[in-house]
Amino acid sequence: MTLDLNSSQLYFNRELSWLQFNSRVLAQALDEKLPPLERLKFLAIYGTNLDEFYMIRVAGLKALFKARIQETGPDKLTPSEQLEQIHTYLHKEHQVLESCYTSIISELHTHSVHVKNYDVLNPEEQLEIKEIFFNEIYPVIIPIAVDATHPFPHLNNLSFGLAITLEDDAKNIKHGLIRIPRIISRFIQLGQTFVPIESVVEHFASELFPGFTQLASTPFRVTRNADIEIEEEEADDFLEILQEGLRSRNKGSLIRIELMEGADIDLLNFLLSHLNLDENDIYSYKSLPLNLGSLWQIVGDKALSHLVLPTFSPKTLPPLDSENIFEAIDKQDVLLYHPYDSFEPVVQFIKQAAIDPDTLAIRMTLYRAGPKSPIVKALIDAVRDGKQVTVLVELKARFDEENNLRWAKALEDAGAHVVYGIPGLKVHAKIAQVIKRKGKKLQSYVHLATGNYNPSTAKIYTDISYFTAKEEFSNDATHFFHFLTGFSTYTKLDTLFMSPVQIKPKLVKFIEKEGKYGKNGHIILKANSLVDTDIIKALYQASQAGCKVDLIIRGICSLKPGIKGISENISVSSIIGKYLEHPRIYFFKNNKVKCYISSADLMPRNLVRRVELMTPILEENLTQKIEQILMLQLADNKLRWELQEDGNYIKVPLLGKAVNNHAVLEQYVNKIHDKTKKETPDYVSRLASRILKDN
Repeated sequence: MTLDLNSSQLYFNRELSWLQFNSRVLAQALDEKLPPLERLKFLAIYGTNLDEFYMIRVAGLKALFKARIQETGPDKLTPSEQLEQIHTYLHKEHQVLESCYTSIISELHTHSVHVKNYDVLNPEEQLEIKEIFFNEIYPVIIPIAVDATHPFPHLNNLSFGLAITLEDDAKNIKHGLIRIPRIISRFIQLGQTFVPIESVVEHFASELFPGFTQLASTPFRVTRNADIEIEEEEADDFLEILQEGLRSRNKGSLIRIELMEGADIDLLNFLLSHLNLDENDIYSYKSLPLNLGSLWQIVGDKALSHLVLPTFSPKTLPPLDSENIFEAIDKQDVLLYHPYDSFEPVVQFIKQAAIDPDTLAIRMTLYRAGPKSPIVKALIDAVRDGKQVTVLVELKARFDEENNLRWAKALEDAGAHVVYGIPGLKVHAKIAQVIKRKGKKLQSYVHLATGNYNPSTAKIYTDISYFTAKEEFSNDATHFFHFLTGFSTYTKLDTLFMSPVQIKPKLVKFIEKEGKYGKNGHIILKANSLVDTDIIKALYQASQAGCKVDLIIRGICSLKPGIKGISENISVSSIIGKYLEHPRIYFFKNNKVKCYISSADLMPRNLVRRVELMTPILEENLTQKIEQILMLQLADNKLRWELQEDGNYIKVPLLGKAVNNHAVLEQYVNKIHDKTKKETPDYVSRLASRILKDN
């Protein structure tokens, strides 16, 4: 019997799969073995994730529904069916969320950390808050009357404030709003007590409307469609049109309102009459603060650092610990696994190049550089020192557009050649090239990575960095940057692979080839998401041939494992823990080149609509290092979840020795770092191998 691999029964819906991922994040917040602020951190991440999901994914589904588009993916669910299932899923999870927050706050109380509304503070605390209100909040807060002469105002995306019902001396009823600007901290802090700003504003609301008595009020928060549509072909000035797009983000259609339970019904009707939302767009909370992402203010309090997991200090190991980085790369290729291996060598790669008189040119791509980038500052220094600097700054990096605009302008003002992207495609590749003069010849050095050039996120994201001076990589890097800066049509590289032309066909070919080895074949794919149907079909066929397939997919997975005759040889794992798993690693046991790292996830957007790079790891020792990391993750029984045929994820049972891959790798790097001061490099290498194999 021939099985139809196009059947909708073989694919999970990507949106519902994402919700499962965020539930695994919430499960970390529910873990009472973690310190309380570590749990609160995961609650903040859950909320931030959900905000973005609504701004982009739910907004997109609503737009498809309005356009009367029916099918949207291989699972064949219509936009309306997806919206209904999303609504049902999130409202069902609501009680878990409330219970989780209550549990964490209760535990924080045992550590003398409190979250209290204004009305339960003692008189001394209330007096202190009153002084803060009139000195720091009253001058910047915005009271808004709404009546025949005062129209309901436009509310920007993620606007937060209070709706209020007022009565004057003549018993006339009025409605108004109080906007709470983002420049005001979400919580007013009194020592280790955090007071929600809305409870303070609510108490002093009458001060903002003199002559009126407050009858009812409710905090609220709105979410809008934040996906920016840019007609690049019509853009004479891409910077200008992007800036206009950023302004339009606050004008997108409303898709959600968040409120506190027990809101006055007339006040609620007043809000809804102006916001054009239906019942499914209303989310009411009993105890949760609006904007869970704002809990980072409490998590980030340095005085409370003892209530999170111990901070790990990344290490710089041989051969980059004592030599000039370029001299080290001349001798051998170097592979780093962040955040265990420090990101500092990547920063030094640019910094040392910027000040070296032998450096002729520096070229790199920037997707998310962060607000305070030492790399961008080094590039500016290099320009001022007379070096040729070429930077592609991807202005379409979602929610980092403003940062990237600022860096692009700073680089351009300094004299760098700045490219703002390619029409119709996002450039998501992570690559830097340094060209030096060595005697009468030119020598090129290349850095390729799975993650962004952002030192801040490199401390909390796991990612791979790869340095090489090999000629074949350098030639491809040069061709790649010529493609970015010139009028070239899609080009093919010889050693590296580039999307949208090369990566997907190569991956499909490698999967098909490994599948032919049957039971002797083994494929391991590690990525953030697996959605692409051609990749999934190839994996199903490899499984049908008897090939073992291990997928480590942190987030969305549309593939269904465990289906008899189709995917019983496929396992899908998801690792959620202290660090955000971010590398893309593609491993094929019997391939001539076994291991590849990439900036590209297994999604159509990455493989078809973005410029990405996939890098072969040619050195056997580096391949072994990556293989050991993958095997360690597949052995993890503390942070790993397994996807079931019904779409649910089950935490891997703790059988035998406990293996937390994040903790093991921290210990591993610390031991290697300590041994480098006492032992020979050969001993250190043997120790490293033994530590990983033992786990």
